[in-house]
Amino acid sequence: MHMADALLSPAVGLTMWGLSTGAAGYGIRKITDSYLSEKKLPMMAVSGAFVFAAQMINFTIPGTGSSGHIGGGILLAMLLGQFPALLTLTSVLLIQCLLFADGGLLALGANIFNMGVVPSLIVFPFIRVMLRKEITRNKLLITSVIGTMISLQIGALCVVLETFISGITELPFITFAALMQPIHLAIGLGEGIVTGAVVIFVWQMRPEIIKSAVGNEKIKKSVSVKKIVAILAVLTIVVGGVLSLYASSHPDGLEWSIEKVLGSTELENSDKVHNVLASIQERLSLFPDYDFKSGQGKGTSFSGVVGAGVTCVLALGIGGIITLVKRKQTKSK
Repeated sequence: MHMADALLSPAVGLTMWGLSTGAAGYGIRKITDSYLSEKKLPMMAVSGAFVFAAQMINFTIPGTGSSGHIGGGILLAMLLGQFPALLTLTSVLLIQCLLFADGGLLALGANIFNMGVVPSLIVFPFIRVMLRKEITRNKLLITSVIGTMISLQIGALCVVLETFISGITELPFITFAALMQPIHLAIGLGEGIVTGAVVIFVWQMRPEIIKSAVGNEKIKKSVSVKKIVAILAVLTIVVGGVLSLYASSHPDGLEWSIEKVLGSTELENSDKVHNVLASIQERLSLFPDYDFKSGQGKGTSFSGVVGAGVTCVLALGIGGIITLVKRKQTKSK
């Protein structure tokens, strides 16, 4: 559901940048030592890398000619807590935009809001309420599926609204919404099942990780997360380096909806702002469309592994800097 720049006017794009920047700033202010402990930082890094790799796997939606991939917002929130999840997913989307030209530079703020702010700050608090008294395997599966489906419905509606407010008349509001909402309901079901499977797996191995995310509690020093981190790291390499080669070639839910209306998956916008930003993004992206610059289709595995690695470093760096700053502020009081 990565939006391209052509779907947004400069005014709406900048407004969404402002909203997402504000949400990230709010998240940073709300983060305490219980959110980013020495146990949470490696989880933040490896789970961000895993979501990056997993987003490369488009799965076919039967009978539609469309495909979907996980957004990862609810998954990260259930593993890390809502505020670290938002910052981690922001890292994922930033790397995708700058290095791989996945999602427009103008649209980055909207993509962070639709895929990060919505699941972590709007939907996950309700999941926390449902899991606060008792966490069971069935509850984890139900909340994962329902939470993910609701997140995608809200996110898809946000895309339609942002496009409508931008004055993109080629995509009529009712027609576009009538395509976007059902297809993302199906995608949400698929993502919800994947999310539930990963969360239950982690719960069975280290329930303290899920309890920490739900209850905003620090993971005790006696609890080792090394095995979970190692397993997620291996899965990331396998998914990004191998399984990404077998991703569905069908357009994703957003592209499919646009194609149903326009007959093409792309919408052209040639004003000066869009052209300048497109030129900047073209220079920055080392692996456009997850391939080498030559575009021979041989760079997918390399892009998956490199992108996951860079995301891991960025997420770890952001978390580490915030932790150091917070600790200095605490000592100075």
